[in-house]
Amino acid sequence: MGDVSGDAAAGGTKATILPIPGKRNILITSALPYVNNVPHLGNIIGCVLSADVFARYCRLRGYNTIYICGTDEYGTATETKAMEEKCSPKEICDKYHAIHKEVYNWFGISFDEFGRTSSPQQTEVCQAIFGKLLENNWLSENTMQQLYCDTCERFLADRLVEGICPTPGCEYDSARGDQCEKCGKLLNPTELKDPRCKVCQTTPRIRDTNHMFLELPLLRNKLEEYINKTSVAGSWSQNAIQATNAWLKEGLKPRCITRDLKWGVPVPLERFKDKVFYVWFDAPIGYVSITSCYTNEWEKWWKNPENVELFQFMGKDNVPFHTVMFPSTLLGTGEDWTLMKTISVTEYLNYEAGKFSKSKGVGVFGNDAKDTNIPVEVWRYYLLANRPEVSDTLFTWADLQAKLNGELLNNLGNFIHRVLSFIAKPLGQGYGSIIPDVSDADSHGLTLGLAEKVGKYVDQYVESMEKVKLKQGLKSAMAISTEGNIYLQTAQFWNLYKEDKPSCNLVMRTSAGLVYLLACLLEPFMPSFSQEVFKQLNIPVERHMSLCEEKGDIERAKQPWKILPSGHKIGTPEPLFKELKDEEVELYRDKFAGSQAQRIVRAEAEAEKLAAQLKSTNVSGSGKKQQAKSTGSKSKAAVEPEITITRLDIRVGLITKAQKHPDADSLYVEEIDVGESQPRTVVSGLVKYIPLEEMQNRKVCVLCNLKPAAMRGIKSQAMVLAASNSDHTKVELVEPPKDAIVGERIKFSGFEGEPDSVLNPKKKVWETLQVDLATNADLVACFKDIPFTTSAGICKVSSISSGSIR
Repeated sequence: MGDVSGDAAAGGTKATILPIPGKRNILITSALPYVNNVPHLGNIIGCVLSADVFARYCRLRGYNTIYICGTDEYGTATETKAMEEKCSPKEICDKYHAIHKEVYNWFGISFDEFGRTSSPQQTEVCQAIFGKLLENNWLSENTMQQLYCDTCERFLADRLVEGICPTPGCEYDSARGDQCEKCGKLLNPTELKDPRCKVCQTTPRIRDTNHMFLELPLLRNKLEEYINKTSVAGSWSQNAIQATNAWLKEGLKPRCITRDLKWGVPVPLERFKDKVFYVWFDAPIGYVSITSCYTNEWEKWWKNPENVELFQFMGKDNVPFHTVMFPSTLLGTGEDWTLMKTISVTEYLNYEAGKFSKSKGVGVFGNDAKDTNIPVEVWRYYLLANRPEVSDTLFTWADLQAKLNGELLNNLGNFIHRVLSFIAKPLGQGYGSIIPDVSDADSHGLTLGLAEKVGKYVDQYVESMEKVKLKQGLKSAMAISTEGNIYLQTAQFWNLYKEDKPSCNLVMRTSAGLVYLLACLLEPFMPSFSQEVFKQLNIPVERHMSLCEEKGDIERAKQPWKILPSGHKIGTPEPLFKELKDEEVELYRDKFAGSQAQRIVRAEAEAEKLAAQLKSTNVSGSGKKQQAKSTGSKSKAAVEPEITITRLDIRVGLITKAQKHPDADSLYVEEIDVGESQPRTVVSGLVKYIPLEEMQNRKVCVLCNLKPAAMRGIKSQAMVLAASNSDHTKVELVEPPKDAIVGERIKFSGFEGEPDSVLNPKKKVWETLQVDLATNADLVACFKDIPFTTSAGICKVSSISSGSIR
């Protein structure tokens, strides 16, 4: 494991890496982030962070690896942003390239080169590829109809047009001319209903214009041969295969590769001198041109398919451009290009009750994460543990808190600190910071059992990471920490130290080896964490363990008592993680609620409010007395409190026993622990929906302050909450996270207050609130789109979306 945090642009200088014959040479790219905005957490996990983890893993394994990325800078979106900010496209690119770079440096992304597409090298490489395609007759010139704005006196590129999506069932009213953000369908501007110019909002007209087209139908055989062979050999992710097959099934059509724009790579033909290349033609070529900025021997990486493996990382909306468009472009040149071997595709990371959106400013952005006091290793861990590999996942502040406090602080951090702080204790209480000598471990069953489990997890880790299953790799590494905690607890080392010193020596040296191993395995995921652990172990950077097969590192990892030598002196142990408290979570949730524009409005309103309060400090005392007198004269009659969700007492409950009602075939009788001295008896009409065995020993959400009611002779003291579909043929329990605390009250962000002791049936409090309880598209239980939240995360159902909760 090497010193690979950050790129050369972050201040370090590194020797240029070129492919080495006989070694495994890995070329990694992540989708070039568009330069017109700050990247949000969904962009970061979908592209650069996932690729960074794999790049760090490859270096850990001793593979000859480079990681290339940069900002995608040409096209309409940049021109539009420049108009908004009243500056030139180049100024926009300079500004946001620097912002992207700063965000990625903070996140510890280890690019070998982070460049940009608005470079002379991009023009050179792009025009050379175009020339080859023209020479090989894979291009055609055709007249196409395009929207023209008479007010702006220009043809409107895709993103300068908005209108109603033509897709049946979608009809989103702000679809862009190139793609509908809601349904994801790729579009042509002329397909939009009621189109409008994004600049002046007038209705454009259709005019003829000549453009160059890449003849995808003619390249289909070459493309399908590549896809059929490589998708299997490279273990393409299922979502990548599905997206690619959808394009092929729909039928390949000639694809326009030029645009009537100023900001882009010029088309090197006299009759097209006023046109540039379409951004989706030139952007993937950016991988090549940025590599040429890294080394003038770039062809050793990009025209060396026998010796180089290309891995590409992206979100699902980018797939067809990398599995159809870009390979077709390279195949059409007739040159021996390094084509993509493996593609790793993420679904969407959603934010709280909605979606991350750069255009709408919704969610937590890279600079937001940097401005919190939450360390970068926590952000990296959370995003990677939540990586949307096979389906969309959800970012919530409660889940971040649960993972930090439960998995990082109480599991990983607790194990490492227990081990190192005990070794650091003075002699007579510990080992004076010296790793002890040990006798043979062969006779110590507990240690051998641990080693066997650790060996399996290390093998699983390597297998998962080789297949780019990053979330599973992280899970396997963290499982070693869990085993370490169990090992310490079972061994009871604090007693062994007094009663059986040789066994204690073995346990502590083995545990210290696990600390070292965890720092190694987790380095791709949390490099700053690993650096701190190695510092506490007093291990210099150059001596960090790798996972190279030829060095025998994998086998050494399976005998953890041999990892650290006896007599080694460790450094000073310090806690590695800090608890994230409820009040901090609420602060962040409120701070990052709504869009970026709404946050600015809120901040301005707060500033005005503060100014008004400062002004009001001059109010006279007599005025205050008059106000108090006036208040006191009001009627003292009790005022019925507002009906809000805070009046419900919904708690996490544990069903300790469930059985059929003796006098009703459709009812269960449950004993439920809701954190009180005695369990409550609850009667539920769930028999025909949920088998009895599935009712046993499971956590549920329980409404505890309904007025008790007798049901067939048995008094029910609460109600279990469940969701049902529209025709009530399917019912599922609302489930808290498995780590939720029994008896804790379910919270709703933005609502504070004590519940009624007992709900008054005459006031219809439950009936009024129940209509706003439902599950959303992500299966999250919500009150008016606000999730049911516990200290361990949000509450969900198994499969019923948009279901009513009662």
